[in-house]
Amino acid sequence: MTVRLGNGIGWRPEIADAVEDMPGIDWVEVVAENVCPGHLPESLVRLRGRGVTVVPHGVSLGLGGAERPDEGRLAALAERAGALRSPLVTEHIAFVRAGGPLTASERLEAGHLLPVPRTRDALDVLCENIRIAQDALPVPLAVENIAALISWPGEEMTEGQFLYELADRTGVRLLIDVANLHTNHVNRGEDPAKALAELPLEALAYVHVAGGFERDGVWHDSHAHPVPEPVLEILTDLASRVRPPGVLLERDENFPEAAETERELAAIRHAVERGAARREAGRPAAREDAARPGEPREAVATGVARQRLALAQTAVLSALVAGTPVPEGFDRVRMGVQARALTAKRADVVAKVAPELPVILGKEYRPAFLAYAQTRPMTGGYRRDAMDFVEELLLAGRPEDARTRRELREWWLERSGPRPRSSRPAVRLARATRRVLLRR
Repeated sequence: MTVRLGNGIGWRPEIADAVEDMPGIDWVEVVAENVCPGHLPESLVRLRGRGVTVVPHGVSLGLGGAERPDEGRLAALAERAGALRSPLVTEHIAFVRAGGPLTASERLEAGHLLPVPRTRDALDVLCENIRIAQDALPVPLAVENIAALISWPGEEMTEGQFLYELADRTGVRLLIDVANLHTNHVNRGEDPAKALAELPLEALAYVHVAGGFERDGVWHDSHAHPVPEPVLEILTDLASRVRPPGVLLERDENFPEAAETERELAAIRHAVERGAARREAGRPAAREDAARPGEPREAVATGVARQRLALAQTAVLSALVAGTPVPEGFDRVRMGVQARALTAKRADVVAKVAPELPVILGKEYRPAFLAYAQTRPMTGGYRRDAMDFVEELLLAGRPEDARTRRELREWWLERSGPRPRSSRPAVRLARATRRVLLRR
């Protein structure tokens, strides 16, 4: 059953007060991993009390990855859906980690959403992962198309064909991000109108709209800039084909004044109205039947597909974050752009989860972190990344300023815990490191 959501905005702590006062907001979306079910932000509680729907939007499941979805992450997403009394939850068609048991290699974290190849193997694995997630969640699941800087060689389907078959085989709802369609038009030469024509729009859950910027011929989906006109035009095209159950403005950084945000929301509403006028006048854009390259492989043993996908994704992620050779068929320049974007994203997020570090290190923080990230792929979460970064600085006798180094040492010791909980080699190493740091 389709949930009619209306006009929405991405809720972020930085704009919580403005969102509460904003007219015409029917619902909000919150990053699932950023809320604690037992301690919901008061702003969300007040919004929910006024009848504003709150939808948790996950970013860390990695449904497009080779491994089955982590039970703990699924349970956490389900808990948030319950705490927020949400009618649905959403995630991404992406992989965010690779390596591990399937490849007998160290697990690597991307720290960001990366595109899955549009191949039969990837589709088989994604379908099974989504079924697992659907069984674990208390409400319907919708999945989002992502923006991409890189293209996989040897793809077997267009984005529209891939999403059509995904929805057909699993019954999953679709969260269509029109800004991501624009990104993929600029970066990968994909026609947004063709993608919309091939999509099963009857499976539409809602729509994302966001801004970005172009640099050296590459579009960056920043969520930190105004929504450009081409994105609004794609939204109008979509609305000429189907009535969107909900449309939401995303903004993650560089938040403008409330009045500017309200103008953007008005422009989004106007784009939807233009599309509706075309649809009601009987002039919607033509729907194309998505040509399917081959029959669905419902009976395929996904274990083999998982193995092949795991090897391919690990090779790509290792090239992006660990400096290994770029796999054959990939654009080396674009892979370099993606690698730099991932490193910059790491630096930005670590600064958010450990805001004391930019304060302690000042202008040295960013260059120091970027240098660290060149040789240290992320193998855990961002908080672990922050700890590892500081530990590496201190072991190298940095920063040179004794007072700054002392502040940094105190920060690390406060968070490293009083005593190890295991005698494993890695923990014995941590104990030795702690002794060294305590002597400095």
